[in-house]
Amino acid sequence: MPHETVVQRYAKMSIILHWLMLALFVGVYACIEIKGFFPRGGALRSFFLGTHAVFGMAIFALVWVRLLGRLKASPPILPKPPVWQTLLAHMAHLALYGLMIATPLLAWLMLSAAGKPIPYYDFMLPSPIALDPDMARQLKNWHEWVGNAGYWLIGLHACAGLFHHYWVGDNTMVRMIPKRFHP
Repeated sequence: MPHETVVQRYAKMSIILHWLMLALFVGVYACIEIKGFFPRGGALRSFFLGTHAVFGMAIFALVWVRLLGRLKASPPILPKPPVWQTLLAHMAHLALYGLMIATPLLAWLMLSAAGKPIPYYDFMLPSPIALDPDMARQLKNWHEWVGNAGYWLIGLHACAGLFHHYWVGDNTMVRMIPKRFHP
């Protein structure tokens, strides 16, 4: 019977994508918050809104790469946590993937329903729904609600990693840190 080696870390690509996605999330949230400091119709406001959109679409594209990676490579074997922790972890990851998929889709539908061009510089996305200002307002509310929930989800995800690292004392968090930052 061949001896199987236990993978102690996530695959290198998973680690890169995880931290790249975090950087994109920071960019998405920073741009939308900074945008509010500038007057409507101003160049800087438009710049931050456009950059927010580009980062959001990058998240949307990369989430599919992450999902394919999860299908191809098994995550490392973790210490057996209590069932409630496993259930919460699965629910949180599902919610995070939902956030990364739903938020950009809601933005696309919102802009389409509002009759606004999709602000991706020279690249134009087709409009999947008809012009409907009332629907656009509803979609904007949903987009903002999901985005605001993302603050909490990302924060809880980070807190869970810190909880495991400092309170539980297992190496759950270390498995996602690049080797050069943690031996």
